[in-house]
Amino acid sequence: MNTPKGFRLHIGLFGRRNVGKSSLLNAVTRQEVSIVSETAGTTTDPVEKPMEFLPLGPVLFIDTAGVDDEGALGELRIAKTRTVFDRTDLAVVVSDGAWGDYEQKLLDEFKSRAVPVLVVFNKFDLRPPDPGLLDRLEESKIPFVSTSAPRGEGLLEFRQALLDNAPADFINSPRIIGDLIEPGDLVILVIPIDKEAPKGRVILPQVQTLRDVLDSHASALVLQETELKEAFKNLPRRPRLVVTDSQAFEKVAADTPPDVWMTGFSVLFSRFKGDLAVQTEGALAIDRLRPGDRVLVAESCSHHPIADDIGREKIPRWLQKKAGGPLRFHTVQGHDFPPDLADYKLVVQCGACMGNRREVLSRIMRCRAAGVPFTNYGLAIAYCLGLFQRALEPFPQALEIYRRAVASGQKVSS
Repeated sequence: MNTPKGFRLHIGLFGRRNVGKSSLLNAVTRQEVSIVSETAGTTTDPVEKPMEFLPLGPVLFIDTAGVDDEGALGELRIAKTRTVFDRTDLAVVVSDGAWGDYEQKLLDEFKSRAVPVLVVFNKFDLRPPDPGLLDRLEESKIPFVSTSAPRGEGLLEFRQALLDNAPADFINSPRIIGDLIEPGDLVILVIPIDKEAPKGRVILPQVQTLRDVLDSHASALVLQETELKEAFKNLPRRPRLVVTDSQAFEKVAADTPPDVWMTGFSVLFSRFKGDLAVQTEGALAIDRLRPGDRVLVAESCSHHPIADDIGREKIPRWLQKKAGGPLRFHTVQGHDFPPDLADYKLVVQCGACMGNRREVLSRIMRCRAAGVPFTNYGLAIAYCLGLFQRALEPFPQALEIYRRAVASGQKVSS
């Protein structure tokens, strides 16, 4: 139950009002997670239920409002449901046997996002699905099962279908750092303890990176940036890699020998939670910013900003220095993301340790469709500080994108 949401397979339940989405969720989790009522539109905001779904592992079920909701309030509920699309790894379209534009539009939406879909015909004991519809789903290779949640029928088949249709990229999830190191390697993790460090603990990306080092049977030396130079003097062998908090890039780069790879936790998470190549290209757009341009800063977690906050003060300060004048910044938190991106010249996403990979990839897809460059905190900071090439050295594909930009004569920061 303590597994972070970002490590869970997100399973979204979608469909019309009163088709039994909440009943199905309660039945499969064996808990009264969602309110069940004969009144249509009982579910308003998305309801989340984390659980251990063996043998798949940790998952997050998300029950949503009906896509056929009505009225001004209904439109708001539908808008909330649509935000769940962006973070859904496996979509469950629930029908009570009826099939029309609502269900087909859901299938088309998830097909356009390359999200696997499972159709569930709930209440099949009351209204069996049309045999012709089943034939069409089979022809389209869309899996389906029939259930009766109140009677507990078809639940084993539903659970098995979830396992069978889980996306491969979740089962074979990318590594944070494990593919960059070998067993027996030494990795230095530089973790500043400053006013932004949470009291008594370290932040999630640092913990998860440390765990991946241990899973790789490598060793980790954890220290603050003030101890790095002395550590290099005393180490009997060179570390394979130094990973630092992005805010300490300058000092860590100065104290790390040039023959040792150095990158940032946020750069690692650019790859782990998104697409490093796309976000590398996005960082190159920083040089095209001009005073007055609008920049979107997206934070996946909700926190109370403090003085010199990384996303609200430091990054804007560095970007404005590169642009040569004031920029207009818009900050969003959590799952909020503007539907219209056309007015932005750059989107800067945090490391997304509290979100899942699908949500970041969805945001990347939307930005690319709108022609808006997309990057993340660590890459933007490295670029602004002139440490971009250094931070990309462990990643050949991303480094080649940078080198091609240099070779083409594009003005870029080193």
